[in-house]
Amino acid sequence: MFNFLKFALQRVDYLLAYYQIQNYHFLKEKILHEAGELFMRYGIRSVTMDEIARQLGISKKTLYQIVENKADLIKQVMYQHQAEDLEQFLEIKNTSSNAIEEMLGLARHMMELLNKMSPTVMYDLQKYYHESWQLMEELHKKHAYAIIQNNIEEGKQQGLYRDDINADVTARFYVALSLLLVDEQLFPQKKYRKEQLVEQYISYHIHGIASPAGVALLEKHLIQTV
Repeated sequence: MFNFLKFALQRVDYLLAYYQIQNYHFLKEKILHEAGELFMRYGIRSVTMDEIARQLGISKKTLYQIVENKADLIKQVMYQHQAEDLEQFLEIKNTSSNAIEEMLGLARHMMELLNKMSPTVMYDLQKYYHESWQLMEELHKKHAYAIIQNNIEEGKQQGLYRDDINADVTARFYVALSLLLVDEQLFPQKKYRKEQLVEQYISYHIHGIASPAGVALLEKHLIQTV
């Protein structure tokens, strides 16, 4: 009887611990998602921890049980955002028939992201949360480089990109130029529409590396979307 009660109590302790862990992860995901949405909509500096807690319907004490401070929150949001982007990139790749179609899918994803982003997000990161800005740059360079390099290699095999294109160098060019699209000083939002920038950027990239067959396929896709 004693052994049975001991086992039952251990089982209850295990279930409680499991529930607490599951609840912790659920709350953390919710916090990172909501904070990310607020940062994208209003900028980072203007959103306070009080506003995030209020939006989530939790106390600030509970918020600080999940993250150490606002800088830690921003860093974790960056990691989650990158993970979500990678999932989206993989889906785009798996649903694309060829390299050109994949690049156009990536362009649409980029447009959606930039349209949701407050113009102050990048400025706030660079000026007030430089560590998170560096983290974002490193993750972006690493992931975007791998995706574009793979796209170029596949496009060459498909006969859609020229054989003389160096995938490594071109992928690095692509990544470096992509960071300029969110430079508010170079492309102020009041003067340049994000859709216009992305369209010109992707057109510039594909026309620079495409074979005649690739250019013809690109034009076909563009006509279909008009």
